[in-house]
Amino acid sequence: MSNYNKLLNNLDILKLENTKNYLSEYLDNIVNNNITFLDGLLKITDKEIAFKDARAKIQNVKTAAFPFQKELSDFDFDFQPGLSKEKIMDLATLRYIEEQKNILFVGNSGVGKTHLAVSLGIEAAKKRISTYFISCNDLIQKLLKAHQENREDNIIRHYLKYKLLIIDEIGYLPINSLGANLFFQLIAKRYEKKSTIITTNQTFSKWGDIFSDKIIANAILDRLLHHSEVINITGPSYRVKDKIKKSEIRV
Repeated sequence: MSNYNKLLNNLDILKLENTKNYLSEYLDNIVNNNITFLDGLLKITDKEIAFKDARAKIQNVKTAAFPFQKELSDFDFDFQPGLSKEKIMDLATLRYIEEQKNILFVGNSGVGKTHLAVSLGIEAAKKRISTYFISCNDLIQKLLKAHQENREDNIIRHYLKYKLLIIDEIGYLPINSLGANLFFQLIAKRYEKKSTIITTNQTFSKWGDIFSDKIIANAILDRLLHHSEVINITGPSYRVKDKIKKSEIRV
């Protein structure tokens, strides 16, 4: 076996697939351009690192379980003139995560709350920040199931590990007192340690009805709002916008 084939075999063992695929090109570049061995090795390792980083970004976005992949560049800020694009772009710097702050998007159905939450989540995941997306109803059901199986501490620790947790659609379905208590435990443990993004179609004054207990609701809000950015979106629904476009086309 030639040394070249041995090298390819070593790259297989080391799982340096990108380097293996482009090894011949790298070697030609070194020979044809009189690149030193050290500089050539540096270029090869730089490309391998870039490849692994790109692959990690893709995996992080996949692991985050987003319902769709829409980025901030896909958001029509012109359709929501009351929404500060500058504020959203500042949030996209992810400074709020370093400051352990929360974001709460409040507005009627269809105004773009989930789109913005997902987009900010994608920005975090691409920076290799552990991120997870879940609807409020799914989260409550998982917490209740874990409680029934006497493993609520484990599942709370599971959701606590994410540096950014996105909880979508608070207020669309009522939450019983046990679910509210378990939800509070999770929020309390994340308080001032990790960042949480919330979307809700209900004003905070109605959260007592959502969580079946005003005291628990106030305790949840106290921890979510203490260090937070509250983004109220009062514009029209994007779903209505799409229907209007379709009707205009028919006309």
